[in-house]
Amino acid sequence: MRRTPTCNDDVDWDSWPVQDYLAENYRELHPSDAAVIAHHSAFYRRLAPGSAVRSAEFGAGPNLYPLMLAAAASRHVDAIEASAAGVAYLNRQLHLGADPSWEPFYTLCRKLNPQLPPALSQALSVVHVVHADARGLTPGTYDLASMNFVAEGVTEDFDEFKEFCGRFVRCVRPGGRVVAAFMENMPTYRFGPASRWPGCPVDRRLVTEVFAPLTQQLAVTRIDSDSSLPDYGDSGMVLLEAVRPLSPA
Repeated sequence: MRRTPTCNDDVDWDSWPVQDYLAENYRELHPSDAAVIAHHSAFYRRLAPGSAVRSAEFGAGPNLYPLMLAAAASRHVDAIEASAAGVAYLNRQLHLGADPSWEPFYTLCRKLNPQLPPALSQALSVVHVVHADARGLTPGTYDLASMNFVAEGVTEDFDEFKEFCGRFVRCVRPGGRVVAAFMENMPTYRFGPASRWPGCPVDRRLVTEVFAPLTQQLAVTRIDSDSSLPDYGDSGMVLLEAVRPLSPA
């Protein structure tokens, strides 16, 4: 009998294993991180400093480098996070100072985009943690939104993946910009010794298929898998940037 797909609301996200996730993925700067940072930095370099009055990190998790990058163009960044564990980590990083392991990430971010302030603490000073389900954001709230390894990592159902992506695009105003990264072909996955989490395998073609009706100036690229990271079953990453049309999508 075919197993019923696990959906976002089936999961206890408050128990997300933050420390396992960080230990496996972000205690050092991996080549795939550098590739995503390079892609996103090129996106942000085309925007004037402070040109985005409000930006959103759609499902922030404990990954700080998308928040660092957004600070180059944003006066205010909302880190939207549903998990209590993720919110607690983000608040500690913002209020008590970022872990030293994030400094190499910020050095690269600033090298690729000198519009960023000299210190990581200055970049993060514009970030505000919002404990909420990103799907509930009011459409048209933000000038810019970023989403990294979220829609494909919270559900096994492709229709729900598409719903997440639609809500992500619609959270920016018409004419607003979006930038995103997805794990490519990642199945259901594990962190640490026992925790199991839903995954929706997507590739460049499927990401393009989902975002093409919702956006304009869509550019989708990919990078190969990173052998320095744990093998989660993925085949690389898909990277995206686009604009929400002025007419409703």
